[in-house]
Amino acid sequence: MGHAAVAVFLCAVAVTADRAAWGYEVRDVADGGRVQGTVTLAGAVPAPKAYNLVTFPDPEYCGRISNGKGWRLLRDFFVDEQGRVRDVVVLLEGVTAGKPFAVSVPRIEARDCRFLPFTTVVRSGHGVEVVNMDPVMHDIQAYETSAATGTRVLFNSPLPFNHDHQRGNVHARHNHEPGASLVRQFRLSKKRRTFVMQCGFHAYMESWAIAVENPYHVRTDDRGRFSIDDVPPGEYALRAWHPGIKRVVKRPVTIEPGRTITVDVQLPAPARRKTALTVRTPPRFTPAVLGRDVTIAPVVERQ
Repeated sequence: MGHAAVAVFLCAVAVTADRAAWGYEVRDVADGGRVQGTVTLAGAVPAPKAYNLVTFPDPEYCGRISNGKGWRLLRDFFVDEQGRVRDVVVLLEGVTAGKPFAVSVPRIEARDCRFLPFTTVVRSGHGVEVVNMDPVMHDIQAYETSAATGTRVLFNSPLPFNHDHQRGNVHARHNHEPGASLVRQFRLSKKRRTFVMQCGFHAYMESWAIAVENPYHVRTDDRGRFSIDDVPPGEYALRAWHPGIKRVVKRPVTIEPGRTITVDVQLPAPARRKTALTVRTPPRFTPAVLGRDVTIAPVVERQ
């Protein structure tokens, strides 16, 4: 799909969905306030999941990000030395009127065999745009999920690469050339708010999102900080969401005209994760199973 077609599609999706009963009204915000703060993790950082690269397609290319021993690590928590957490979605619940949405359809890129960003937001009735920046094929499997009722498939589509992409040297720091945009509209089931996307070829590729009903949301930066501006005065619930935290973490907040309040949030670290996806020494499979010479070199990132 060309850029012009994508733009037309996104506009159509936005208009259609905004006509639905969202319960949110766009209006001017006079003398709005601000809420800011920091999100930290209370407890030990969970170990990443580990995937033996030779058991998946494209081990040479995807191994450009690996641990140097043939394993790709899926890190879902990015925490600094002070315990501050990156990529937590902080949102205000209960805002029914205010500033317009900046983006209705988030863009997610497949780059170096990982989805970026790892966390984002979606709107039910709108959708997502996914672009393959890699010279290898990916497959998009998207679900809605909840701890209580499990998962439901929203869509499943191949994500072709750009056939003009340079593929001669998979270890080179080449220019990532975008393939055709994949745009999919979806509607979440009632009371479900968690969206997850995984690659059907490379299981270590994941991207997560929470559905929002107003534009008052932001992701924490590299130091766990957040700031939400132009908030209409009133009483709301501030929620900090991370896909690895199952418990809902909320704080009541009162926004006063023209005032800034600081709210720091602690996320409870999950209990020790039980998973078979750990680094094994020696590994069960080695590059010899492929029947050809394979060099898995972490030239982009050594995990």
